[in-house]
Amino acid sequence: MREQRTIHLRPAAAAAPRALLPGDPGRALALAQELIDSPKMFNHHRGLWGYSGPAKADGQPLLIQSTGIGGPSAAIVLEELILLGLSCAVRVGTCGALHPALQLGDVVLATEALAADGVGRLLSGDRVSASESLSQALSCCAQPTLAGLIVSTDLFYEPAASGRQASWRAAGALAIEMEAAALFALAAKREIAIGCLLIVSDVFGSHGERRRIDDELLLARARSVGAAAVRASGA
Repeated sequence: MREQRTIHLRPAAAAAPRALLPGDPGRALALAQELIDSPKMFNHHRGLWGYSGPAKADGQPLLIQSTGIGGPSAAIVLEELILLGLSCAVRVGTCGALHPALQLGDVVLATEALAADGVGRLLSGDRVSASESLSQALSCCAQPTLAGLIVSTDLFYEPAASGRQASWRAAGALAIEMEAAALFALAAKREIAIGCLLIVSDVFGSHGERRRIDDELLLARARSVGAAAVRASGA
């Protein structure tokens, strides 16, 4: 195991070789309470809440660590977890729908990402893939609504007049989010397994108007997606 002092994560409990990576610290806590037996706080430095302990599903070590918003924060978290011995990670996040068939609460398995963000593009170029074997396991365990290409961007509030959503749809992107390309690219460089399950939290109208998922449905979907990610990462 490679161990080194980390800067942004300050472990207060044991690390683990596998991790779930939600963006939201509050969702990390909710998932830890659901999925870990007697979770211990792993990190709270910089508001990046993380928890570790044995997974309820299989008794094996599990880390649930929030990444914050965007590729730069997510890349820092993943890099430092790798320094602490991580070998397998699953982003369990949210996305905005680009495919017309997607509805609030649906689940997308991201197998590839267009890097429309800064970090993903710097590390990988235009396009980067998740780990094939882990993605196959996630597909079996999560039974996503759709699987395939997504796009990562640095803008949460994308200007409706920019035309970028139309170009991403034309390229075949199913959904839009902010962290996957950076995580995929860094994981490839560090040679660890990476996967990504996304809950559709936003859908857009023809003029760019946004409909947002309610908190209760999001939490329910997050729990089921998290449980699927634990099963897949333990396979």
